Amino acid sequence: MQKVLLRIYGRVQGVCYRAWAIGEATRRGLAGWVRNRRDGTVEALLAGGEDAIADMVRACWEGPPAADVTEIEVRTTNEETGEGFTARPTA
Repeated sequence: MQKVLLRIYGRVQGVCYRAWAIGEATRRGLAGWVRNRRDGTVEALLAGGEDAIADMVRACWEGPPAADVTEIEVRTTNEETGEGFTARPTA
C-alpha cells in the first residue's frame, strides 16, 4: 500500500472540495483524510494502490466545479490513515 500527502493550492476552500474529495477517494477505495489548512490550502492523505492514488491525484487537479487548482504538492508519508476516508478539522 502506498501513502501520499497532498497539499492543494488555488481556490479550494469554500467550493466543497473536502466533500468532493471524500466521494472521489471512497469511489476509488482509498483510505485517508482531507482537511482545510489555515493558509487557504487543502491537505489530503491518500492510502491505497498506486494506480488508484495516481488517478485521485489527477482528479484533484480538476476538483469540484467551482475549484481552481493552481498547484499540488505530493510527498510520500508513513502517517497512519485509519479506516475509510474522512474529513478532519482545519489545521
